[in-house]
Order: sequence, then structure tokens, then C-alpha cells
Amino acid sequence: MSEVKKAATRESYGKALVELGKNHPDVVVLDADLAAATKTELFKKEFPDRFIDCGIAEANMIGVAAGLAATGKVPFASSFAMFAAGRAFEQVRNSVGYPHLNVKIGATHAGISVGEDGATHQCNEDIALMRTIPGMVILNPSDDVEARAAVMAAYEHDGPVYLRFGRLAVPVINDNPEYRFELGKGVVLREGKDLAIFATGLPVSETLLAAERLAADGIEAKVINIHTIKPLDRELVLAAAKETGRVVTVEEHSVIGGLGSAVCDVLSEEAPTRVMKIGINDVFGESGAAIELLHKYGLDAEGIYRKIKSFL
Repeated sequence: MSEVKKAATRESYGKALVELGKNHPDVVVLDADLAAATKTELFKKEFPDRFIDCGIAEANMIGVAAGLAATGKVPFASSFAMFAAGRAFEQVRNSVGYPHLNVKIGATHAGISVGEDGATHQCNEDIALMRTIPGMVILNPSDDVEARAAVMAAYEHDGPVYLRFGRLAVPVINDNPEYRFELGKGVVLREGKDLAIFATGLPVSETLLAAERLAADGIEAKVINIHTIKPLDRELVLAAAKETGRVVTVEEHSVIGGLGSAVCDVLSEEAPTRVMKIGINDVFGESGAAIELLHKYGLDAEGIYRKIKSFL
């Protein structure tokens, strides 16, 4: 069996920025002294005159990005998710969201897969925070192919966008000619009639593996990749829930305020359905190897499979 290709979506972010820079001279990239980690150093090397290192001052970086957007530039402000969404929340809300400026926020190192950096750096709250900002688009790609497409879509969208990327290399699952990224539209990866699983980001590939194990038990799960959490694909959520009658959400994020909450908001209003949310259950993370943490918190294929079996 050939080895599965893997790539970290933060790497994809850096490479996509370079491609954008080649074709769009209005793109400017900002970073908060983390260019090597966020991979914006790739853009810096190619376009040093369009790269601004704002230092360890994330709130100021968002203000600079807002100013650039007001002059017609398309800034990508980059930092770890904990700092981009957490530390700079007020500036994102008031300087970007309120005036609805064309700022793109590239947030890397999201979720517990940050690993050894520990709970202080493992941001499991960023989607919840960004969902509360009116007009903010939230993209959480599942692999290299989708991450690159998300960056391009963010550029084309006129308005603020929050892009969520990971540190850990994950399998490339969308490398096929049929794949098409459309902002606000989910992607059905596997058909099934017994339940619908909505997954986002890193756990999408693990959810597909869990679905294979469920199939071996005679349970056919419909697996849907939700790369755009806001605006959510309401039509697909409702159709899948009505078709299967049972819903599971999977995310490397708190079960409070993330994809699970967004799905439940839709279903409670229009199609009440039994739902189980798989994610971080109102706890902080801890320091450890990323793979071991994903296993401990039930976000690998085995954990997802076991939780769904107990749900059914």
C-alpha cells in the first residue's frame, strides 16, 4: 500500500500566500514575530516589501491590517489562533468586524494538536469567539488541498475572514479532480443512511476512518466535510438530518460554540434532531505529543468510532 501523503495546513497557508502574491500585488502579509511557525516566512522571502513583522503585538497588528484594508490593500494578518482570536479579539471586533473591513486573519496552531506547547497555546475557543462577530466568515480546512483553496476564496471574498490552520501534518483527502471548494457549501465525502456526521478541520480524515469501522459493523454513516463554519450550509445540514434522523458533529474545538453549536442552532429551529457533539468537553488541554492528545481526547478514528457506537 502506498504511503498516505500528509501536510500541515499551516504549510499550505504559507505556500498559498506566495501564489496569491504572484498574481495580486494588493496582497500584504503581516505577522507577529512568528513567521517561521506560521510559514508566512515563505511570503517574506518572495515579497519582502509586502511583508510587515509587527513584533509580539498582535492587537496592534490587527489595527495595522485594518488601516491597510482601508487604503485598498488586502492584508493577511497571521499569528497563532490563541493570539489572533484570543488576545486580539477586541481589535478584531471593533477595528475589523464593526467597519466590515477586508482583513483576512490567518490563525495557525489551533486546537489541542499544538501538542507540547500546552493549554495556554491550545486554542479551542476561537471558532466560538469569531462566530459572534457579525459578518465574519470562518473557514476551517481539512487538508492541504482545501487549505490552499480556502486562502484563495478568502481573497476573493470582500469582507473579514478568519482562516483556521493546524500545526500537525494531516492526510491529504481532497486530492481528486472532482473536488471543488465553494465558500459556504459543505462537501459530502461518504454516503450513508443511518446517521450524518458533520466534521471540520483536522478530524475530517479521522472521521472517514471511523466511518469505515462503522461500516464493518453494518452502520452506514454519511460523512460531510464542513470547511465553512460561517456561513453554515444550512440546506445541507437540514437535508442530511432529515434523511438519517441522527447527527454527530466532530471538531478539534470546544463543544461549546463551535461547529456542533452551529449545527444545533439550525436543527433546533427547523428540524429537531438527536445530536451528539464530539470535541473538547469544556476542559483545558495539556502538554503532550499531538497524536497522544488526540487519542486521549477521543478525536482520533478510534475515539470517534467508540463515541458514535455509544451514541447509537
